[in-house]
Amino acid sequence: MARAIDLEVVRAEIVRVTRPVPGTLFGSGNVEMLRGIVADNQIGLVVVDGPLSPVQQRNLERRWQAKVIDRTGLILEIFGERARTHEGRLQVELAALSYQRSRLVRSWTHLERQRGGFGFLGGPGESQLEIDRRLIGERIAKLRRELDDVKRTRTLHRQARRRVPYPVVALVGYTNAGKSTLFNRLTRAAVGAEDLLFATLDPTMRRLDLPSGRKAILSDTVGFISDLPTHLVAAFRATLEEVTEADIVVHVRDAHHPDSAAQRADVLAVLADLGLEALVEDGLIEAMNKIDLLEPMARASLSNQLQRRNTDSVALSAATGEGCDGLLQLIDRRLDAGTQAVRLDVPLSDGRTLAWIYAHGEVIGRRDDGEAAHLSVRLSEADLGRLRHRQRLH
Repeated sequence: MARAIDLEVVRAEIVRVTRPVPGTLFGSGNVEMLRGIVADNQIGLVVVDGPLSPVQQRNLERRWQAKVIDRTGLILEIFGERARTHEGRLQVELAALSYQRSRLVRSWTHLERQRGGFGFLGGPGESQLEIDRRLIGERIAKLRRELDDVKRTRTLHRQARRRVPYPVVALVGYTNAGKSTLFNRLTRAAVGAEDLLFATLDPTMRRLDLPSGRKAILSDTVGFISDLPTHLVAAFRATLEEVTEADIVVHVRDAHHPDSAAQRADVLAVLADLGLEALVEDGLIEAMNKIDLLEPMARASLSNQLQRRNTDSVALSAATGEGCDGLLQLIDRRLDAGTQAVRLDVPLSDGRTLAWIYAHGEVIGRRDDGEAAHLSVRLSEADLGRLRHRQRLH
């Protein structure tokens, strides 16, 4: 994570913490041992892979004579570097201010010795150092109002899509699992895809053409990471709502990563935090990505595992395109499972029923004569029952 924003990692230490010390987290012996390492290597920044209280952060900085940040602070730095759109910057600033509120502003300039501070701030400034808790609270309230506007806009966009209507397929997964590369491969788009943590902070949507001829909307979302603080999830809730509204969720996994199973558990935990337990229980489509990086024996083992499972899984490489057709076919089958194709004849004078059909079903084909519209429509069983009820009322 530190290398993700071009920090030079001079030394890494694993320190056992049997009982956290309220003032410094680490025991006095470990604090002194680490002080020696920091001094000997002229280290300017220490990152603690875990949460630090404001008091612990301040005391460690005094003892080590170096900047100290915790895991959340580092994630916020990465977010600040990656945010590109107005919405992304709003979300990052809200997350950062929520984190900073208990610490006031003493941490705004953590990385000033090596880089310019939080990406969205453009570097430390005297005005930031003079901000007090009340002003931070007012700024947080303003950001939340602006993100509420974003949320309303997204809701309107979703309602417009339902009128088309195209099913929505959302890509989720651990950060750097290859979601954006797969998104580009499937939609022939040119979304930024790099070998970086949190390369995507802003959701992107494009049309997806499926083998059956059906159209869908594919959504690329922010990547997840282990131990993501709850207030960061809350800040990105407007973005992640695209996942909650999706018809199908594809979990993109890095099959080449040694901790792929642990990453899977982390992603499912975040989905559960978003209230998507039912979706997880029903089963996601799993796309085991980066198989082009696997050795032949590892590929054969993965193939055997997927064949033994009862879940919908497919092995693929977003980089080379291998297996991507299989994923599209799997999405097609999933969309077919809950619907059935029917032929309907609706009088052209019955505009309300025609509008209802377009709002609730997928019109595959249409032919009009002088009196009626002859439609081929894919509808869910529930909507087909509602349509028959409407026609009986007429």
